[in-house]
Amino acid sequence: MIIGIGNDLCDIRRIERSLERFGDRFRDRVFAPEEQAKAERRAHPAATYAKRFAAKEACAKALGTGFRHGVFWRDMVVINLPSGRPTLRLTGGALERLTAITPEGMTADIHLTLTDEYPLAQAIVMIYGVARSSFIPKR
Repeated sequence: MIIGIGNDLCDIRRIERSLERFGDRFRDRVFAPEEQAKAERRAHPAATYAKRFAAKEACAKALGTGFRHGVFWRDMVVINLPSGRPTLRLTGGALERLTAITPEGMTADIHLTLTDEYPLAQAIVMIYGVARSSFIPKR
C-alpha cells in the first residue's frame, strides 16, 4: 500500500550559491555529518548536496507536512544500504509523522531514487506500508 509519494527538482547552481554564501552554516543546518562527509569526498560536492536536498524536500512532501509540524531538515538523512541502494533514515518530527501515517499492522518502507544532470538534481520518494507478518519460521 502506498502511504505517500513526493518528488523534487533542485537546481544545483542554487546549492552552489548557498554553499559559497553560507558555507558550514548551510551545511550544518540542512545536512547530517554523514551526508556532509559523503558530499565532500565527491568531485562535485554541490551535485551530491543538491540530490540530498531534493530527497529531503521529496520526503517532506511524501509525509504530507512539508517542513512544518515539527519536521526539520536534519530529521531526514539520506543513507545507503549495504547494497548501495539509497534510502532515508528518519528521526525526530519526521519519524513521528511517519509513525502517525503508517496504518496499524503495517511497517513503513521508504524507497528513494536520486539522479542529477547538471544543472538539475531530482529525487523521488515513495513510502510503502508493508503488512507485518505473523508468520514465525520453524527452527
